[in-house]
Amino acid sequence: MRVADEAAYRAGVRDWLARNLPAAWHADRPGYRAPSMPELYDWERRLYQAGYAGMAWPKACGGQGQTIAEHLIVNQEIGRIAMPLSVNSLGKELVGPILLAIGREDQKTRFIPRLLNMDDIWCQGFSEPEAGSDLARVRTRAEKSEGGWRINGQKIWTSLADRAHYCLLLARTGSAEDRHGSLSLFALPLASPGVTIRPIRQMTEAEGFCEVFFDNVKIGDDALIGTANEGWRAAVEVLSVERATNRMYRGWRFENEFRHLVAVCAAEPALQPLLQDSHIRQQLAATWGDIEIVKRYATDVVARLAAGGRIGQYGSFMKLHWSEAHQRFAVLAL
Repeated sequence: MRVADEAAYRAGVRDWLARNLPAAWHADRPGYRAPSMPELYDWERRLYQAGYAGMAWPKACGGQGQTIAEHLIVNQEIGRIAMPLSVNSLGKELVGPILLAIGREDQKTRFIPRLLNMDDIWCQGFSEPEAGSDLARVRTRAEKSEGGWRINGQKIWTSLADRAHYCLLLARTGSAEDRHGSLSLFALPLASPGVTIRPIRQMTEAEGFCEVFFDNVKIGDDALIGTANEGWRAAVEVLSVERATNRMYRGWRFENEFRHLVAVCAAEPALQPLLQDSHIRQQLAATWGDIEIVKRYATDVVARLAAGGRIGQYGSFMKLHWSEAHQRFAVLAL
């Protein structure tokens, strides 16, 4: 993308957001009001219809048919303002890329346009009570049956499962001794008979996580994504890129939060002296350095991909640095 084109494209994104994002949805303003779930669905649908979701995905699958460069610009402008986060992030950040990488053509054209248009909400059925981050211990089983599969097992910490239409399910289709080599991915409709979803109320009274039970759930052969027993390898290969290209807005949202903290302190007489404290100023400077590193990761990933390079483990560095830096910032803000 040429510089002149980039400037014009950025101006268009910024102008559209300024005209269409309700003022009450800016989380860094005194009049903030959390939007309802229907409002968020409608907002994300409008973002997509305006051309600002699925940026680098093929048009044949419902995407915008653009490049990773436009994807970065949209993320920068979305991060610049404190707008609501996606309620279908799993669909856009995990399901879509996996389908594009290993899904059949009919799965791509069936699922991707609907998740972009917010017709289908997705959740991720990976973690289990005794297999949290160690997915090689997954025990939910998918047994081959006539014309399809029979699912039995349990998932936990499944975000927004009570609002989702589909679950990207990781299930064991072979021997447990094979660990990673006997796992498969499925697109499981949550309205299927035998699915039970129970919301988990957290100690903060917040909701969102769920536990999901599968009791002889029958799904068709068309629900299998990719090849049986190849789910782990496919997911890892896709995620090596997606860790780096998803939520590229993080650095610019981080900057927004930083500026908001400083503005609040500058406007409040009781807090103004903190901004002159040498120790606090050093921490603020260190935070600004962290922000610039996160932003640089994003722009560097785009440059690497545009040059045909591989991402590999580099994508994990970006997520790790942001996570630790954002925790340090939260401690400073508190």
